[in-house]
Order: sequence, then structure tokens, then C-alpha cells
Amino acid sequence: METWAGFCPGLHLSLGIWVMIAALTLQNATAEITCASCPSPVQLHLEKLQMGMRTDPTEEASTRKNIRVEFKELGVTVQDTGVDDDRATGVSAGDDSLYPQDTSLDGVTTMEDTQWSSEESRRGGVKGEREPEMGEDAALWRAKRSVPDFTEVRESRWTGRTGVAAGAPENRGSLLDGQRLGRSDFRWNRDEGRGNTRQDDPKITSSTFALTGDSAHNHAVVYWSGQNSSVILILTKLYDFHIGSVTESTFWRSTDYGSTYERMNDKVGSKTVLSYLYVCPTNKRKIMVLTDPEFESSVLISSDEGASYQKYRLTFYILSLLFHPTEEDWALAYSHDQKLYSSVDFGRKWQLIHEHVTPNRFYWSVSGLDKESDLVHMEAHTPDGNVQYVTCRAQMCTEGNRNYPFPGYIDISSLVVQDDYIFIQVPTSGRATYYVSYKRDSFIQIKLPKYSLPKDLHIVSTDEKQVFAAVQEWNQNDTYNLYLSDTKGIYFTLAMENVKTTRGIGGNQMLDLYEVAGIKGILIANKRQDNQVKTYITYNKGRDWRLLQAPAADLDGNDIHCILPFCSLHLQLQMSENPYLSGAITTKSSAPGIIVATGNIGAELSYNNVGMFISSDAGNSWRQIFQEEHNVWFLDKGGALVAVKQPSMPTRHLWVSFDEGRQWNQHSFSSVPLFVDGVLVEAGAENQIMTFFGHFSHRSEWQLIKIDYKSIFSKKCTEEDYQTWILHNQGEPCVMGQKQIYMKRRPGNYCMLGKDYSRILSAESCICRAHDFECDYGYERRGDGNCRPAFWFNPSSVSRSCSQGQNYLNSTGYRKVVLNNCTKGVKEMYTARKQQCPNRPPKGLLLTTKDGKLTANLGSNVTFLVHLDEGDSLRTNIQLDFGDGTAVSYSNLSWTEEGIKHVYKSAGIFRVTALAENTLGYDTTILFLHITCPVENVQLLAPFVVIRNKEVNITAVVLPSHSRTVTYFWWLGNNTEPMITLDGSISYTFPSEGMHTITVQVAAANTILQDTKTIAVKEFFKSLLLSFSPNLDEFNPDIPEWRQDVGRVIKKALLQVSDFPEERFLVAIFPGVPTAAELFLLPRKNQSESRKKSEEELEQVALNQNLVEFELKPGVRVIVYNTQLTLAPLVDSNPRHSSSAMLMLLSVVFLGLAVFLIYKFKRKIPWINIYAEVNQEKEQEMIGSVGQSDSTPKITLSEFSTSKELMEKELDSRVKSKYGINEKKKE
Repeated sequence: METWAGFCPGLHLSLGIWVMIAALTLQNATAEITCASCPSPVQLHLEKLQMGMRTDPTEEASTRKNIRVEFKELGVTVQDTGVDDDRATGVSAGDDSLYPQDTSLDGVTTMEDTQWSSEESRRGGVKGEREPEMGEDAALWRAKRSVPDFTEVRESRWTGRTGVAAGAPENRGSLLDGQRLGRSDFRWNRDEGRGNTRQDDPKITSSTFALTGDSAHNHAVVYWSGQNSSVILILTKLYDFHIGSVTESTFWRSTDYGSTYERMNDKVGSKTVLSYLYVCPTNKRKIMVLTDPEFESSVLISSDEGASYQKYRLTFYILSLLFHPTEEDWALAYSHDQKLYSSVDFGRKWQLIHEHVTPNRFYWSVSGLDKESDLVHMEAHTPDGNVQYVTCRAQMCTEGNRNYPFPGYIDISSLVVQDDYIFIQVPTSGRATYYVSYKRDSFIQIKLPKYSLPKDLHIVSTDEKQVFAAVQEWNQNDTYNLYLSDTKGIYFTLAMENVKTTRGIGGNQMLDLYEVAGIKGILIANKRQDNQVKTYITYNKGRDWRLLQAPAADLDGNDIHCILPFCSLHLQLQMSENPYLSGAITTKSSAPGIIVATGNIGAELSYNNVGMFISSDAGNSWRQIFQEEHNVWFLDKGGALVAVKQPSMPTRHLWVSFDEGRQWNQHSFSSVPLFVDGVLVEAGAENQIMTFFGHFSHRSEWQLIKIDYKSIFSKKCTEEDYQTWILHNQGEPCVMGQKQIYMKRRPGNYCMLGKDYSRILSAESCICRAHDFECDYGYERRGDGNCRPAFWFNPSSVSRSCSQGQNYLNSTGYRKVVLNNCTKGVKEMYTARKQQCPNRPPKGLLLTTKDGKLTANLGSNVTFLVHLDEGDSLRTNIQLDFGDGTAVSYSNLSWTEEGIKHVYKSAGIFRVTALAENTLGYDTTILFLHITCPVENVQLLAPFVVIRNKEVNITAVVLPSHSRTVTYFWWLGNNTEPMITLDGSISYTFPSEGMHTITVQVAAANTILQDTKTIAVKEFFKSLLLSFSPNLDEFNPDIPEWRQDVGRVIKKALLQVSDFPEERFLVAIFPGVPTAAELFLLPRKNQSESRKKSEEELEQVALNQNLVEFELKPGVRVIVYNTQLTLAPLVDSNPRHSSSAMLMLLSVVFLGLAVFLIYKFKRKIPWINIYAEVNQEKEQEMIGSVGQSDSTPKITLSEFSTSKELMEKELDSRVKSKYGINEKKKE
């Protein structure tokens, strides 16, 4: 082809121009494909526990193909396909999901256009709520939130074809670190194939079907049920971006593997607009189709693979569905208003389980671990905004039937139920704290190295009897450290530092870590080191890593001089954004040892000058197969490879290899070049059929090309067509502690593998050696390869559960790699040794509350946890003093394992003391616990009038009364910053006259209340206590507004009987009943004699003669009395006075004279004596009137003598006096 083109330069030029025109013409094509069968990632909140990967076992459930982490603006997707590569590129017939979280829409593909993807890119991922105001299609929202979430694949403007929406769950990222994935220039000669193209090669057969009338539809869902079924379902929709909704939909069904399709709109309702398609993973004949909620909320149910449907109305909008792993009719539905429903009849009836459930945080029970098969795990919100882990049965989830496996609150979007493990994160004010439950045991805190201080943690994998975790530590920004746990998921050790993350189109980051399918223990990772990124491989789960050896020669046979460690092969580790394209790297469990990847040769990873490379021996050696990026799939259970060029340019050819990529045979599948948007491979177990999805131009209908490749096989494989292959690591046959021999088809044989094809021929255990053991928790690998204790770890510490006379396992610093099958050898030397527990004093005593908080509500049950690092737990006495006068004592620590509960009956700050003591010593620790009670009312008590430059007391009364748990914030006068106290009373001096505002806020627990008062500041004043006729108390509601209104009425009544200026007196009503008030007279300095006379008339005439009254309501008149005259002096706070010495002298003289006269003539004028008593009482009251409080006793009218009573007392005193004189005379 190259030679022929070279002899026809004109034609060569024409072809080049045609290619350019085609690329430009299709730049804005609107086709898109989405995966509906791919495993669902789980959304996680940023900086919280990032756990997601729900396993989806198929024929080899434990095999995991790709591991990645996606970060979004408001959440994180932890991605793991959890299945073989056939699940990444198309579902084989034998793929039966055990976890419908991942496969509730098995085999579904979606096609969308660029604008749709842009919308999703801006949103940054799967959301749990529908947001109509965003103007996005309901189906798209379901695509983002469905479980499994469909991968939304869009046209890429830089390729003219497929990319992915930013928030798509399967977003593998074609843009890495903000750059375009590099690819070699398009070469037409490559499109014609390379290698051995025989003239007598068998031809493949194909048929094309166009979805006529759907050319305007920009979104499609394609489903092929598999399991020998010939049914294919396609749902296409037209999304109108102007109105932000779906306006049309068409439903297609094929019963002959896609040769022909029938339009199903009449059977589902000609005017019904459909939004999404769900397929039961345990019975793929059962199908649910949702209508678009913009038109109606209904579900269409079919039990015959879509041949007929029944419609059922819904009272809510379904945002996501989760099918039960074993019961085909059981499903959970999450609604638009965060409610979770359950159905046991495949969606015909729904029952509410719980309200306020976190999106994507609900799980069905796990078989063999949960007792009830209908148990539901969920993360629910409490009315006060906290989050709890809740379990209940799907049809019996009343409040009384709910359980709370973790007693405290958890962080939002942190619950993950996965395999044998349950993970949560506990909200703390400082460092993040993670907990794990293994096989439904009690939650135990995850132990990371002491100073890892994680900013972010993601559970990456849990399928191989241990936990893979990616941890971003305090000093990392764009890299993560990879940690591996023990079997229980508690103790984590470092496997690799600084694993690179890749930024995708929508700004999402993905962890560059890939787990090879079919062989346990092999991982490939891109590590950032010294500003370079290099690709490493491990054969023992991260115990040892090495660089990849580059190929010895290129495609043309030229030698490649690449010497380790300066030069090596580097691979791109991203799966395709479109799950129906193979992506940058692919493996398959049924083809062990074969790895196909995009990469480059050099000193570091690059995205320029890349090619396609293949390894047939599990990464030991590599060959280059293409100079440009291709999509490569496995056919016939991995026995053959098929390749198609990247979809940036149209093609009508595919290439097939039967010798692991050494030679490729070209086949034509279309007479017209097709833009390939996706390929569905091996949908049937016994039918060798592929389906190509694409279009001829951006205005053409969707083209579905059915390809039957059975004819390329000459026969069915027999025993002579197979050969053995020994897995090895650079010649070392012992991998993960055993020698594994696989059976593979001989390269070049055109035979078809049988369904009973066995991959592993034998596996023999090896003798244990050092590389079979990794460092134990608390130990680090040093330069000499040995594990030594970290500086923060004390290897001599013994668990507190170790009691004298018992034995414990003393770590040697090593632990066997999980699932390593080696025996004998150095196993005994590296395995933890059994030793007797020593007798030792208690050490490292720690006292905490169960929820980690230092505050609790009054009357609540506080649970204290006592932790002891060292000491004999069975022979150590524990004493706990709660600080409120009560204490408890336990004979040993085992009695405290469930916590020590106590209820405080009063609010305050309590000093809680714990003491651990045995015969060898003791240890003690202290905790200060705040017991709070919400504040219900606050009242500010302050005098109404105060004297300038004289200190005054201000008090805030809090109900209910608190002790040391309330914080007071005072704003005095014009101060902008508050004065903060822990006491409810303060003293303050006002420096200037005028009206001043005082505001106090009290904060207790989560409550803040406020009260405000206005105070008049004067240099001098006089005050009178006022009382009222008793009928006023009947109408006193004792609220501030009523007191203000009554005070205003009293003031108006006083103005009617006196010409005293309005601005010169103030009436203040006291709180409480009986009603009392205080009248403040605010005279000017050096006021005139007439003004003094008006003041005296008001005091002595108007008030004492019942001249002041007002009408409260028709028929109710209230009289105002002058109860007592206060001794509040006419104080002049100005120290500057003329003739002050003379005035002082005259005052002393007059005072002495007055005292003498009163003493001399008191018997003749008894009312003087009574007046003195009243004034003496009032002097005590005067102190209270300046600092008035509710505790001041109120004075009722009955407590004071009437004029008649005064006269009777006077006569009685005279009689007694005379009687006393007569008695003396008799004596």
C-alpha cells in the first residue's frame, strides 16, 4: 500500500485532503456512547473517608483489572472496574453479577453529544439530587446517579469523536495533567493493516442497520442481555438544550442479535417519553424503563426481555436503583427528595424505608455476613443535621426496628459496605479518624503510620482478603501513597510512595494504579520521583517494584538501545473514558499474562510519540505492535485479539491476531468508513458476534453493524492446539509463593476455544524466602532491605490484652504477604513468635468519650472509654471519678471494654479522673467534660438610670440556670467589640451622659440567645417608687412590650397633673407581679424655684392624693400611688463647685440640728418616727433601684399604711406612752 501510494502522488494528495475534510466536517459530531453494565463507582465526600469500589465478581470474582480514584469538586469517585476486561469493553454471556450495585444495567451503552458532556463537566460528577434549574435532561441525571452509574461518553472536539463527560463514573481521562493524550500522526497505510495479510483469509460477515428517523436524537442507551440471548434493546432520546429537557424518545428492539430492529413506541405508549433503562442483573429477562419525570413519573416493567410492558404510576421521582444481589424482584429506589424506598415485586409497589438518606450510601446485605437477606445498610441524617449508620429490614424499617451498629455520629458520605468490610469516618475537630468492621465485628480504628496524618484516604480494593488504601498525606498535593492492610483491615503498611494522579477532562484526578487481571499480586503503577514519572511493576503485591524492560527492537526490526535504569518502558494506566473502547491498558482474566497498553520508551512517562505495546509473559518482556493508538479487545475468551484504530478518523477495517500480536490479519467490516464510537464484544457465550456502534457522518443516522467472526476460526481447539506457559518474574518461577503453570493456545492456531477451557494447569507451593514477607505495622524497610522499627514505634510494647500466664505473638518486624502460598523456608524466622506475657505496670492510660467529644447534653448517657497501651488488663484495677461526687471501680480492664456509662444531673465542667493501678505501679489521666443544657431564656437586669462616672452592676439571668458552661458576650455603649466573660455579672462605668444601649448574648451548647436594654446616664436624678391599684395585676402578662406600653400611659397621666417637662422624667415598669414601677426625675442643674415647686407638687400632692390615674380598658381605671420616696440624692457628679467648703460646713450644721430636733420631739410628732422608718427602708431599697433585679422583693399596696391606719397607730402609741408613764409613777 505504501509503495502503491508512493507511485501515485496525486491520489496520495487527494486522500490526504479527504482525510482533513472528514476530520473538520466531523469536529462537532453529536454521537455518544455510555456504558450501563460497568461497575458503579461510589461518590465520596472530599477530605472524608474516600471509599467506593463495589466489587462485581464475574467468572473470576476476585480479579480486579483497573484501580483508580476520581476527585470532583464536591465529591470523589473511587473507581475500580472490579471485573475482567470483558466487562470494561462489553459483557460476555457468562458475566452474572453478584452485586447489582455494579451491574443493574448490564450491557447498556449510552451515546451523547458534546454539549451534554459539557453540562456534566461543569457539575463534576454524579449527583444525588435532581436540579431542574440546571437545565439538564432527566435521563442524564439518572445517568450520573444510577447504580451503576452510566458512563457518559461524549464527542471530543479535538478528535471529532468520543470523549467522556467530566463527571462520568468511567472517566478514565483522555487529557492527562491538562494535556491531550498524544498519538502518532494518522497514517493511511496503517489503516490497511500490517504483517501477514493472506489472500485466502476467511471473510467476516457483517450487516448494517440504521436507526431511521433518529438522526436528530443525541442520546442513546444500548443493551444486550447476553446469556445466549439474541435480544438487543436501544433507547434513543432528543434532548433540547433550549428548554433543558427530553422532548422525544424512541425504543428499539432486536431479536436477531442486531440484524433487524422493531420500533416499540406503540407498545410502551406512543406519547410516552422514556428516560432510562434498567435490567435486573440476576434475571436479565426482567427490565425496568423509567419515564421522564418532566412529563410523568411512571415505571414500565417487562418480564419477557422487553417484548411487552406494564405501566405503574409512581409518587416520587427515581434517581437511582439498586437491585438485590440474589433476589430478582427486590430493589431499592432513591428519590429526588432523599428518601429510600424498597420493592419486593420488581417495582410494582414501593414502601418507604427511611427519609434523609445520603445519595449512593445505601447497600443490600452481603450473603454470608448479614443474618437477614433483606437487610439494608444506609447512611441517614438526623433532624439536628448529624449523620448515622443505620441498618434495618427493607419491609420492616420502623423506628423501633432500626439498629445503629456504630453508636456515634459519622461523617457524611463515608459509609461503605464492601465485601467483608464496613468503613466509616468519624467527625473530629483535628485529624481524620477512620474505623473498620471486619465480618460485622465491632468497629476498630484503622491504624496508619503515626505521622502519615492523612488529608485524604480512599479505599481502593477489598477483594483479596485485605484492603488497598490510597492515602494523601499532609505533605502531598498531586500524589498518593499506597498502603496495604492485614486481613482484618486494621494495620496498614506502606507499599509505594508518591503514586501519580492523572487529571481528566473535567478536572477529575485518577490514581495511576492498575491491577493485572488473571494473576494475583501483579500491579503496575506510575510513580513520581525527582520530577519524573516512571512506570513500575510488582509481582508480590507491592513488596518489590522494578522498572519495565523496553522492547529490544521496534516495528521495523531496528535495535532499541534502552538500558535500565536510565531508560525503560512507561505505560499510560487509564481505562477508556468510553467503556466500549479499550483504553490505554487492558488485560483479561481468561488470557493470563497478556497485557496490551499504550506507552513510550525513554527516561520518563510521556504523552508524545506513543505506541502500542504488548507483553505475553505478564510484563517481563514487551513488543511494539502499532505505532499509533488502537483499541484492542480480546476475542474468544482471550484466544485472539482484535484491533481498531482510535475513533479520531473513520475506518472500515479491523485487524485480528491469533499469535498474541505478532501478526495481524486485516478484515473489512463496512463498505463505507465508519466513525467507531464503541464496540460490544462477546455479548453471547456461544455466538461469535461483535457489534460496532458509530456513524458515517455527523448528520447520518446511528449505524449498528453486526459482525459475525465465527468464519475466521478453522476449527474448535483440541489438546494439540494448546501449550503450557510458566508464570515467572525475570526467570524466577515462584510468584506469590507458588509455581503456576497455565495452558494457552499455541500462537498461530486458528482454532476456537471451548467454553470448558481451563486456564491454570497446576500450582505448586514454593519454599518461603524474604521477598514473600513485607514489613509489619510500625516497621519500615531500610536501604539494606531489612525491616526496622520506625522512630515512633516501640517494638517492646505488649498489648494490654496480654495477661500474666498467657502468650502473645511478638512481631519479628515482618508479616507474610496476604494470599502468598509459600511454605517452610524462612517462614519460621519471619513469622511472629509466641512469648509469655510479662508482668508490667500500667502505662499509656488514655480516657476519652465514645464519640470523641468533650461535651455532652445534660441528662444524656455519656460513655467513657479507657485505653491502656501497656499493662496486664486482667490484673489492673481501674477507677473512674466522674467529678460530680460519684466514682466507680473495676477489678480489671476487661469490664470496661464496652465503655463506662454515666448520666450527669447538673450542668457544669467536670473533672473526670481515671486511675489504672496494679502491684507494680499506676498511671492516671484527666479529662474535663462540659455538660451543657440549651439556654431557654436570658434576661438582662440593669438600672434604668445611672450616674455618670459611677460604677454600676449589670446582670444577665439565664434560664435554666447554668454553672460555668455559659459564655457571655457584652456590648456596652458604642463598643464594636464584645467583652467576653464566663460570669453573668459585670461592672461598668459610663463616662458620658445620654441614652446608652447594652446588649448581652449567651452561648451554651449550640444555642445563642440575646437581650438588650437602654440606660439613661445622668449626673444626678431622683426616683420614686410607684405602686398601682390591684386591678392592674389581672391584666399584666409580664412581657416587655406590655411594660413599655403601660409605662408610656403612666407618663402621659403624670403629664396631665404636672407641668414637669416630659423629657425630664422616666417611668420604668418592673418585671413580675404585683406590678410596680419607678419614676425617675431628671432635673437640670441650678433649676428654678418654680421648677422645684412643680417637682414637690408631683411628689406630695398628685401622687399622694390619688390624682394620677389612667384607663387600661373600658371600665378599668388604675390609680397610681407614690409608694415611697427614695433617698436617691440630687447628686452632682461634677467635682468642680464654688464655695464647696462653706456648703459642706452648713450641711453638717443643719444635719446635726435636724437630728437633735427629731430626737428631742419625736414623742410629740410620731409621724416623724414613721417617716424615718420608711426612709430607712427605702434607703435599702435604693441600692436595689440602682441595680434592679428580679430578686428584689416587690412591694404591694397592702404593705403600706393608709392615712386611717397611720392615725390609729398614732393614737395607740400615745395611749401606750401615757400608760407607760402612769406605770412608772405608780412604781
